[in-house]
Formats: sequence, structure tokens, C-alpha cells
Amino acid sequence: MPVPAFGPSGIDPDAARSVGDIAELLDVVYENARQATAAAPVSTTQLRLMFLLDRRPGIRMSALAQLLGAAAPSVTRLCDRLEAAGFLRRHPCPGDGRELTPRLTPAGELHLAQIREKRRQTLAQALDTMSADNRHALATGLAALQLGITAATGSLEQDDPAT
Repeated sequence: MPVPAFGPSGIDPDAARSVGDIAELLDVVYENARQATAAAPVSTTQLRLMFLLDRRPGIRMSALAQLLGAAAPSVTRLCDRLEAAGFLRRHPCPGDGRELTPRLTPAGELHLAQIREKRRQTLAQALDTMSADNRHALATGLAALQLGITAATGSLEQDDPAT
């Protein structure tokens, strides 16, 4: 096996490019899953908001805006659209009646479950084409990559790649 040529930072540029290519393919898989659901389609940003609400029940609107890197009025408009679609409801925040806490409705939870299932099916089909050794190597490599991303960014705020 040829020895990879490492760049000035000590990183194999081909490995970094491959990870980027895979991330782009996963974007396509996730977008296809988002569009394939029977419910009203939501934008990628709305879906990210829904994933955050699912992982962080009881999050306040202000914290949600910070995680999304968006201004409060933009998050309010996103919530307005999701509420109109029946995917979330806003409730007064316990302890601070001035702030609201958005929560997914059963319809919103079902929508996320359908998207996750479609993604799971697509990824399972791809994994079925791989040998057991390759699946094991992939799992090991992805675990290491997850730790590296966490260390590099200080968090693991994902748009839900694995959930």
C-alpha cells in the first residue's frame, strides 16, 4: 500500500478530501430523505431547528437562536412557519413568562421519525454492500472522526447526521 503524502499540517490531503466528499454525499442522502416524507416539506433550516428541539426539549427561544446562529426575529419566523404546519407549539417558559419554549408536536415528532427512517434505510443499503471488515473499519474511523470534530469545535452540535 502506498504511503500517503501529507500536507504541511501533517494531514493527508486525500483523506480530508474524501471526508468532504462523503459529507457532500450525506447531504444529498439527507436532502432526499427530507423531500421524501409525505408531510409538508420544511426547509433545511426549519429541519435543523426541529432536530435541535428534539434533542433539547425545553430549550428557550433565545438559546435556540444562539445555537442556530440567527437573530431572534428570524427564529420567530421559522417557528411561525413550523407552527402553521402543525409541527411545533410555543409555550410560556416556566419561571420567565416573557420567554417562550417551542416544543415539537406529535406531528413534528412523526415527521422527524419518517426522515430518520428514510435515511436509515438508505444508509443500511449502502452498508450492506460493504464487507464486515470494512463496516468495522468505518465504525472505528467515524468514532475517531467524531472525537476529532468535538475536540476541534468544542462541541458536537450536528444537524443530525446520526440520529
